[in-house]
Formats: sequence, structure tokens, C-alpha cells
Amino acid sequence: MKILVVEPEKKPYTREISDDFHEMQEVVGGLIEPIRFEPKNDAIAFCNEEFLLNGSRPNRFVGDVLVHGTFFVVGNAFDEYGEEISVSLTDEQIEKYSEKFEFQMCFLPEDLCGILREIGIFDDEDLDEELGMSM
Repeated sequence: MKILVVEPEKKPYTREISDDFHEMQEVVGGLIEPIRFEPKNDAIAFCNEEFLLNGSRPNRFVGDVLVHGTFFVVGNAFDEYGEEISVSLTDEQIEKYSEKFEFQMCFLPEDLCGILREIGIFDDEDLDEELGMSM
């Protein structure tokens, strides 16, 4: 099945894998955890369920979750029994999620935040809002 792999500090890329639990774990480097982020439920992301414990670098937001480490997006469908199954992404989904996850997270050191305030590029309120911080 065709998936979209999103690694920290890299652009998303497609990869073919089998619908095999162990191969899915290999992509993320450990046990997999689903992240439901698509309102239509036609795609799902899988990440390493221990990403907060294993020292993985912050990657991107998936829905309202800041995922650390590699994750991938796969199509989501239902079989004749109503069970969820993973399926290949369509070309349209690959384009949509490649664009959605194109830009990686950028974290500014606290020292730089102070410098930006001092030289007046942002006032405290603007900078805090831009960085998602509250002082």
C-alpha cells in the first residue's frame, strides 16, 4: 500500500509497504499509535507510541498532537464487517498531505526570543502569539 512518510527535518515522501503490522512498526521505529486527524476519517496517521519517552525530535502537528519522530499517513477504509482497514493513499490524498506536512516545526531558543523583543521586531504580545507562548 502507498503511504506518505514524514520524518523530522525532511519533506514528506511516498513509500510502498505491505499491510503488515511489523512493517508499519519499522517505518516509525517502534510500536505504532494511531492519530485520527481527518474529519472524514478517510486517512489516519501512525506514529511511534513512545515518541515522548524515546528522545525523538519534534516533527509536525498532526491534528492537535505535536508528533515527535517519524510518522506516516495511510488511507483509512472500512471492510464489509465495519472494521477499519489501512489502504493506499490516493494521488489526491498524497498531494493534499504532502502540502499539509511540507513545512517542519521551527523552535526558537529562548535567548533569541529575548533578542527579538529587545530590538523591537515584535512586542511581547505579538511575539508570544506568534510563538504560541504565554508569559
